Amino acid sequence: MTVHKRTKKMGIKERYASMTRDLGWETSYQPMDKVFPYDTYEGIKIHDWDAWVDPFRLTMDAYWKYQSEKERKLYAVIDSFAQNNGQLGITDARYLNAVKIFLTGVSPLEYAAHRGYAFTGRHFRGVGARIACQMQSVDELRHAQTQLHSMSHYNKFFSGMHSHKMMHDRVWYLSVPKSFFDDAMTAGPFEFLTAISFSFEYVLTNLLFVPFMSGAAHNGDMATVTFGFSAQSDEARHMTLGIEIIKFMLEQDEANVPIVQRWIDKWFWRGYRMLALVSMMMDYMLPKRVMSWKEAWEMYFEEAGAALFEDLGRYGIRMPKYHEVATWEKDHLSHQVWSTFYNYAGAAAFHTWMPNDNEKSWLKDKYPDSFEKHYEPRFDHFTAKKEAGERFFNGSLPMLCNTCQIPLIFTEPGDPTTTCYRESEYKDDKYHFCSDGCKDIFDYEPEKYIQSWMPVHQIYQGNCGGAELEDVLKWYQMDLGVDNGDYHDSEDFKMWTEWSENQKKAV
Repeated sequence: MTVHKRTKKMGIKERYASMTRDLGWETSYQPMDKVFPYDTYEGIKIHDWDAWVDPFRLTMDAYWKYQSEKERKLYAVIDSFAQNNGQLGITDARYLNAVKIFLTGVSPLEYAAHRGYAFTGRHFRGVGARIACQMQSVDELRHAQTQLHSMSHYNKFFSGMHSHKMMHDRVWYLSVPKSFFDDAMTAGPFEFLTAISFSFEYVLTNLLFVPFMSGAAHNGDMATVTFGFSAQSDEARHMTLGIEIIKFMLEQDEANVPIVQRWIDKWFWRGYRMLALVSMMMDYMLPKRVMSWKEAWEMYFEEAGAALFEDLGRYGIRMPKYHEVATWEKDHLSHQVWSTFYNYAGAAAFHTWMPNDNEKSWLKDKYPDSFEKHYEPRFDHFTAKKEAGERFFNGSLPMLCNTCQIPLIFTEPGDPTTTCYRESEYKDDKYHFCSDGCKDIFDYEPEKYIQSWMPVHQIYQGNCGGAELEDVLKWYQMDLGVDNGDYHDSEDFKMWTEWSENQKKAV
């Protein structure tokens, strides 16, 4: 009788290694440098790929089991929200305009991140890095899908959500987040991870997702809250990847330090400029506010960011360049952005309005050094014009920053009464910038940014549907007079008012 010897069960480390790193190999009929050409050309030196740490040690079979359980819970809540007419439970239809910005400006970035991580993972010769990028690529695809499914319920009732992908590719203000990811995806693999995994996911993401999900909860949007909770465990892995890639590069060779520092400077500023849309959402678009942009900046960057960069100081890394400018702007950013969108709401896929008396009191309390002095008089003027039947819409096309693609709306550091304007000349052409940070980025690699697809330039060249505003909005796939304009003149407002009155009668 043959006795079969029982094989000892592998531990977690051994099982993880056999299903991930042990699947890699050294190529033979083609040299490794030819198979992986992109992980050296940025100048980053890696001496030991095995030093890459995998803190979660998650295998693909465990990943699918874990995610499928979250999917079941998520879609049960989404289905319940829809069946119970969850749209009637939100605080006010004004809130949905924040959802419109998220759908058209943020959700497409999740899909772009899916593509970016898939490409980046392919070009790392280290198996640990490849596995980490593969996991995040699938995560990002899932996030795009769950966000679209969660918010699709509102598309049945409210305007501006019918063509999110086309709008993301074409609409002027959405070129800001789109250009951010286009910039990152056309960089090398190490810069991509520094841009997205570290500068955005680790340093800045809390300024986007925490206020947005908290705002959704405070305003009765349980579908959005649920996809936020479903993504949180994934975000923990993403943040871990962000800090891991930075420390991995810095520990491999001291020559990597100045390269990494330059990337941190660049992508901190690019990410911060993109979050200008979030500052507006937090301070002006939530009927029930959670915290101000200023408070969020102090909590998530000044406190948490300072601690992070103090820790990285032992590697020779300092705080990002121009962080002090961003900190000064915390008193002004949201007000300047909201003023701009109020003026250009005739060409946006969401509605704007002026804050009421209670909301102005909240803004005065949160911004005692800036709102009453610099912004309330402007808003009072806009309100008076609206009440007189002369709602103002700016019909001009603004000058855009050639780096971040935001109109030149920001002010000089320390002087909120003077517009900040910077200029560079390259190959006999002049390029314009909203800040020293954006000018620095352009000046370091101008050949990249002279190729930027600038919405205003494209409109003037006749590449956006025609010469008239109505032609351009049709090309944007916006419904003129429905998706755009003042909230109190919109079909959304009329419908919400009717619903609210019917609910009161029912009670």
